[in-house]
Amino acid sequence: MGIFSRTRDIIAANVTDLLDRSEDPAKLIRMIIMEMEETLVEVRASAARTIADKKELQRHIAKLDHLQADWTEKAQLALSKDREDLAKAALVERKKAVDMAEQLRSEVAVLDDALKASEADIHKLQKKLIDARARQNALMTRLESAENQVKLRTMYNGDKVRDAFSRFDDLERRVDEAQGYADALAIGADGPKTLGEEIDALNAIDEVDAELEAMKKALKQANQKG
Repeated sequence: MGIFSRTRDIIAANVTDLLDRSEDPAKLIRMIIMEMEETLVEVRASAARTIADKKELQRHIAKLDHLQADWTEKAQLALSKDREDLAKAALVERKKAVDMAEQLRSEVAVLDDALKASEADIHKLQKKLIDARARQNALMTRLESAENQVKLRTMYNGDKVRDAFSRFDDLERRVDEAQGYADALAIGADGPKTLGEEIDALNAIDEVDAELEAMKKALKQANQKG
C-alpha cells in the first residue's frame, strides 16, 4: 500500500513531519520518492490523454465550422431558386452543426481547465520531488557521518588501539628509566673533591702552564725570524 492515496495527498504532505515520526527515515524517504515519481508519471500521462482529446475535439469543431458554412451556402442557393422550403431545411441542419460545435467548444474549455490543473499539479509534484531528493541526500549524508563516527569510536575503543597505547606506555616507562639512570649518575658530580682528585687537578694545571709557555716561546722565535 502506498503512503499517499492521490496527487493532492502528496502535494499537501509534510515530508519533514513524516520523516520525524518514522522509525526508519531512510526507507521511508525512498518510498516517498518512488511514489512521487510514479504519481508524476501518471499525471503526465493523464495530461497527454487530455491534450489528445482536446486535439480530437478541435478537429471535429473545424469540420462542424466547415459544415456550417456549407449549409449556409446551400440555404442561400435554395433561396435564390425560390425554394424556401429547402433553404429552411438547410438552415435547420446548419443550426444542428452550430449547436454541436458550441457543445464541443464547451468540452474543450473543460479540458483546458483540466490541463491547467494538471500543469499546476506537475509543477508542484516536481517541486516536492526535488525537495524530497534533497532531504534524501541530506539524510544519507547524516547517516554516513553517524556510521563513520561509530566506526571511529569502535576503532578507538578497540583492542588494537588499546594495545598501541599500551606499547606507548611501555616506551615512556623505558625512557623515564633511562632518564632516571642518567640523572642518578649526575648526583654528587659537583660535590667535594677527594685528595687524589685535587692533586690530579694541580698536575693538569702544571701541564697547561708548560704548554702555554712552549707556545709563547715558539711564537717569539717565529717573530724574530720574520
